[in-house]
Amino acid sequence: MKRLPERLLPWYEKNRRDLPWRKDRAPYHVWLSEIMLQQTRVEAVKRYYARFLETLPDIAALADASSETLQKLWEGLGYYSRVRNLQKAAKVIVSEYGGAFPRDYDAIRALPGIGDYTAGAIASICFDLPVPAVDGNVERVLTRYTADCRPADPKLRSELRKLLASVYPKDRPGDFTQALMELGAVVCTPNGVPDCENCPLVADCKAHAQGNETDFPVRIPKKPRRIEEKTVLVLRCGDRIAVRKRLETGLLAGLWELPNTEHHLSLEAAIAQAEAWGVHPSAPESVKSAKHIFTHIEWDLRCYTIECAASPDLFRWVTKEELQTEIALPTAFRICL
Repeated sequence: MKRLPERLLPWYEKNRRDLPWRKDRAPYHVWLSEIMLQQTRVEAVKRYYARFLETLPDIAALADASSETLQKLWEGLGYYSRVRNLQKAAKVIVSEYGGAFPRDYDAIRALPGIGDYTAGAIASICFDLPVPAVDGNVERVLTRYTADCRPADPKLRSELRKLLASVYPKDRPGDFTQALMELGAVVCTPNGVPDCENCPLVADCKAHAQGNETDFPVRIPKKPRRIEEKTVLVLRCGDRIAVRKRLETGLLAGLWELPNTEHHLSLEAAIAQAEAWGVHPSAPESVKSAKHIFTHIEWDLRCYTIECAASPDLFRWVTKEELQTEIALPTAFRICL
């Protein structure tokens, strides 16, 4: 473990990717990128990151933004609780720290939506504190490097943080944090054989010596996703489409949605539901099947597109332009359009 910094830091200098959030060490930029990168690919995050900062260039702007603005900026990224927590934390930073990001690990960790990993990343990258940050990439690197057979769970990550803390360099701790992340992202990758030939740690890697790199980390079998059937009605009245707000709790809380019901409805039942909503429907123009996967749930969607003669106030009726510029419609519903 003591060899990690001397092996990784020179490698990182030569091989680091040129990513937008590495242009500086501004806490707001690092924080935003780390939250966006949770459960999301780097290439997808790049355009969201640029657009978000263009609209909300600093923490004060984030704290003052409307929920509609936030939802639209986050549209398509998923896990919308992330952006709600971003704003909650921004408001704390403005009210308790005068808009300046706190520099102490414990204070960073106490902000809404920030866990051990994100706090460690910000503390080390932005403030040169020798604090470990263990995400999935780092966990994979370390369990392969040490051939750690313990199951991958929160307890293991806690132990790995302690192990890393004992060897964290006081010089360039932020680069060391990013080097570990980078190695897991581009060399010691998941879902396939890692690129051991180009790994700076290969000489000491126990899993490589054993020839079983892909056995680590040891995964606990996941429970199968719960499948939920839904019927989505794309109700069109002239050039407008019906949307409505979801409840403020639960999955996709507070976001816009297309009108929908539980279970799959037959054509006749879908028309009857539309009639019950008072939209005076005609026969559906099209029927479409789709699926959308959340972390623990899979939606099996049946989508009917129906022309309507009435547009009751039960829904908000929006234009195509409003859908593009104002209304944040989650991917689970946008695929039905």
